[in-house]
Amino acid sequence: MATSLPGAGTGTATDGRARQKQRTRRAIVDACRELTRSGAEVTMPRVAERALVSEATMYRYFPDLLSLLRETLDGLWPDPAEALAPVEASRDPAERVAFACEFLLRGVHRYAGSVRAAISHTIAAPATVTARPGIRFGLIDHALAPFEGSLPPDAMTRLKLDLAVVVSAEAFFTLTDLCRLTPEDAIASAARTAGTLASAAFAGKQRPETS
Repeated sequence: MATSLPGAGTGTATDGRARQKQRTRRAIVDACRELTRSGAEVTMPRVAERALVSEATMYRYFPDLLSLLRETLDGLWPDPAEALAPVEASRDPAERVAFACEFLLRGVHRYAGSVRAAISHTIAAPATVTARPGIRFGLIDHALAPFEGSLPPDAMTRLKLDLAVVVSAEAFFTLTDLCRLTPEDAIASAARTAGTLASAAFAGKQRPETS
């Protein structure tokens, strides 16, 4: 009677398939991350080609480009505290907000291909818009965290909404694509506007520091 070899059971085969799936998923994410870092256009066919898999395989792991981008961008952006570390000691809301804006838009410029792809996807499928990474909101919240209580809650909410329009990829692409500014000039313009909004909101309203 034939005997089964150790490790030749169904469990081992199942484990092998699971590991292969993990490797395939990792290869897809890594390929998308490479394209993202290059700033090039990111599409499902281009990622599939770089990952050496078929498009059909891609869609078995990710139902659409946006879901792939969400996983790809995880880890590429530092958390807000790390991003704003250079101005952590500042108690000037305009400086902190302008820095947050500049930080975000430099990232948008660096990863332009993937950011454009995410925006394009959500414009074509509005129901998916909440799946877009909301990196700007964490940066704005952290920039304004030292000033919570310095403004009435509704005024702080309005300021954050106003800033969300400026501290955004959409603002950057409007300035570069439609206004024909260079990326550096676009970043400077948006950061200046963000700082102006913060200055206006806090004018005469910050609580004086006590010694």
